Amino acid sequence: MSAVQPIPPNSPIAKKSFGESLQAYLDRRSLIMLFLGFVAGIPILLIFSSLSLWLREAGIDRSVVTMFSWAALGYAFKFIWAPLIDAVPLPILTKLLGRRRSWILVSQIMIIAAICIMASVNPANEGSLVLMAVGAVLLGFSSATQDIVIDAYRIELAPPSLQAVLSAMYVTGYRIGMIVAGAGALYLADYFGSTESFYSYEAWRNTYWIMAAVMGIGVITTLVIHEPIRQQVVVERKTSDYTRLVLVFAISVIGFVVVFANAGLVLPETESVFAGFLIEVVRMVSSLAAALIIGYGLVKANLVEQEFAKTTWIEPIADFFRRYGKKALLLLALIGLYRISDIVAGVISNVFYQDMAFTKVDIANAVKLVGVVMAIAGGFLGGLLAQKMRIMRAMMVGAVLACLTNLLFILLTYHPGSLPYMYLAVILDNLAAGLASAVFIAFLSALTSIRFTAVQYSIFSSLMTLLPKVVGGYSGTIVDSTSYPFFFMFTFLIGIPILALIYYVDKYIVIGDNDDIYGDGDGSDDSNSGSNKGVELIKANPNLANTNEPPRASE
Repeated sequence: MSAVQPIPPNSPIAKKSFGESLQAYLDRRSLIMLFLGFVAGIPILLIFSSLSLWLREAGIDRSVVTMFSWAALGYAFKFIWAPLIDAVPLPILTKLLGRRRSWILVSQIMIIAAICIMASVNPANEGSLVLMAVGAVLLGFSSATQDIVIDAYRIELAPPSLQAVLSAMYVTGYRIGMIVAGAGALYLADYFGSTESFYSYEAWRNTYWIMAAVMGIGVITTLVIHEPIRQQVVVERKTSDYTRLVLVFAISVIGFVVVFANAGLVLPETESVFAGFLIEVVRMVSSLAAALIIGYGLVKANLVEQEFAKTTWIEPIADFFRRYGKKALLLLALIGLYRISDIVAGVISNVFYQDMAFTKVDIANAVKLVGVVMAIAGGFLGGLLAQKMRIMRAMMVGAVLACLTNLLFILLTYHPGSLPYMYLAVILDNLAAGLASAVFIAFLSALTSIRFTAVQYSIFSSLMTLLPKVVGGYSGTIVDSTSYPFFFMFTFLIGIPILALIYYVDKYIVIGDNDDIYGDGDGSDDSNSGSNKGVELIKANPNLANTNEPPRASE
């Protein structure tokens, strides 16, 4: 293996022609993110839809099948161990491949191992589900880890001016991976002879083996690409320090699992959906509190150096508030609410199509095929848009489109069973969602400090879906109590306050290199010296004053 060969980041381009914007998609770094996005999209459906169908064909009860979705909780809580990814080097591999590539490689090997464990288990056999659950949990943890490192790699790979393009390529690859692991896995299982009426373990085993082999594309990609340049000095510590840090995390996780399992035995059972939701919230919060208390106690007991623990878990959060002050709350509100309109509407979309008298084939063709293609196209449009204008203006366009396209579903309620109206709604909705996703990922990337890429981006990406998914869980209740037209009007209205948030963020906070941080931004004033520009930078971008933040790769 050759020595690490870093890719120096390019300088940002203030204004690009349409041709230059398209050329960015052929940049080597863009192609890297396409492949990494592809392998990132493989594991998730092997835990959800594909695994659910496998278990149902094997005769497993619905209640047990749905419990396997908990294996993907790692995606929601990945920010907890993300600091370890930033802090802990891997023996031998880090020196050979670099900090980011070594972690990507290890996570991919863990993913392949988890898929093979699941392939080795026939869920129809008595007592086999425990090993299947172990494989599913390992798959959820390792794939979430892979996401953490790939996101950090992407942010460190290029300046903010190119992040929208990298995001679009990543999302494109991710969706292709989901198609392969979703529809592709189902086609393979059917080809090998497993159906709802005739279950074949060998068919599903062969399918999951093929999925494990497909992950080999990720391993090859990781070995071929180069390590990005990091903008901070990594303080090397003794091996024992890293071991103790990991030990604190492991003991805290064990505490979480123990409390979570026993809380289920203590808390009351109820048939009420709302009460059941509150009980599960109490169960989760109690488990997280126990893990935090255990971790805090171990740190206070000097199992790990307190300053090291603070630097690992507390400093990334403190850095964000240090850089933005009270304005950080405005940013967090925007992160948590930006996608609420389309996510809440999307939760009930498949049920809505069925209620509108569309067949499964109609839904599959429109949503799973045409919809995915349109979402990919929207991602490309979002990448182009973010290069042509400031990121906050692109965010405004995405938010407006996400709101407006929900009104198309109201139109569909007056034409149930009409394929033209269905395709109109699906095409425009997915275009808007893809565009909004691309510019939003670029926005989150610009917010992320280059000093704490893995940690901060993990926090942002977890926060962006938390509230929308909670609200989306009540979408069925809202429809049952009112009607579909009222519900989709509701999703339109809750998206309007987001426009005000974007306006105030754009007015008071400068985001990324695409923004005008030097005054009027026309680039025509060449008379200012470097020192004068520094003064103007602070005046135009007060959130950057009094900070120890090192320069971005593009500065």
